[in-house]
Amino acid sequence: MVNEKYTEDSNTQELLRDTRVEIDLDKIAYNMNSICKMVGPDVAVMAVIKANGYGHGSCAIAPVLLENGAAYLAVATLTEALELKDCNPQWPVFIMGHTPDRLLHHIVERDITQTVFSLEQAQILNQAAAAAGKKARVHIKVDTGFHRLGKSPSPEFAEEICRIYSLPAIDVEGIFSHLALAGDKENQEQFHSFSKFVSLLESRGCCFKYKHVADSIACVDFPEYRLNMIRPGALIYGMAGYHKGFLPVEQVLIFKTAISQIHHVPAGEGVSYDYMWKSQRDSLIATLPFGYADGYPRNLRDKGYVIIKGVKAPIVGVICMDQCMADVTDVPDVKQGMEAIIYGSGKDGSMTIAEAASLAETNKNDIIARIAARPPRIYKKSL
Repeated sequence: MVNEKYTEDSNTQELLRDTRVEIDLDKIAYNMNSICKMVGPDVAVMAVIKANGYGHGSCAIAPVLLENGAAYLAVATLTEALELKDCNPQWPVFIMGHTPDRLLHHIVERDITQTVFSLEQAQILNQAAAAAGKKARVHIKVDTGFHRLGKSPSPEFAEEICRIYSLPAIDVEGIFSHLALAGDKENQEQFHSFSKFVSLLESRGCCFKYKHVADSIACVDFPEYRLNMIRPGALIYGMAGYHKGFLPVEQVLIFKTAISQIHHVPAGEGVSYDYMWKSQRDSLIATLPFGYADGYPRNLRDKGYVIIKGVKAPIVGVICMDQCMADVTDVPDVKQGMEAIIYGSGKDGSMTIAEAASLAETNKNDIIARIAARPPRIYKKSL
């Protein structure tokens, strides 16, 4: 992995950048326990840790999730699955996305559970599994209207699934779909379509250990859609996107840096590319060693801010790839090396992930998932 791992009080490894991401593993555990308590013992939790655990570090958070009730670790791609398996071959890993036919042998070799939506895919897996003396576990993806992966719930697809089910080296462990969350009516139509299709398959002898459609939002807002498995992602990291229900979760990460240099900028002078910002007064401008290559949205120019000594310091001028500037004129006794909070809990006046998403005109998942691998991750845990 690119990410460096540290404990809060460890001096065994040198921190190579002032710009870093602090991950509170106790909050990961708290959020996971909140999710499990909400759904109860009869609903399995598939913890979604794609995109390097939404930027939190998938291999570092995986054991915490499994220790606190996760039945599966879900990723989007084969590369993500293999990274987890390299960390621990025994971890239960599920690929929600498509794996090209030429790469399906890895699924069998590494004991990964794969999404399939065609007889041809299943036959390739069946052949590879039979040759290895194994069974390949799969979940069938049904397209109930999201139109991303899967096939529509038709008689033809039902026949195809029955043929997949009969393959001797295939374990059809689950079946699932994804809600578009366009509105209550659309959700109900999708869920009804999925349920009716599963009932048809079960009447033909196809039984499924797991049935799932609910993501982070749906599992909170629509308890009736939980079935016997849910797929929370954003909730794990404290990103609350629900609208009707409520679940207590806490933001897990804090993004920090430190001042590299301070410039005295006379009134009327410009800062950064094209002098898009000019000082209205004699100012102190701090250079901060983070930029859009670290995942900070470039469109937060003149909108974003950092917190230094409890004071809001606005980001000024065009945000560079590796650096940006902040107006620290109002920060008392400001000095080079002082800590600056980029994203925080909000309790200290810092910008939360939710606020950053609003200002950048995107969603919270985009903000956390885009934090690049190069800022080291510091993992904090009480025990």
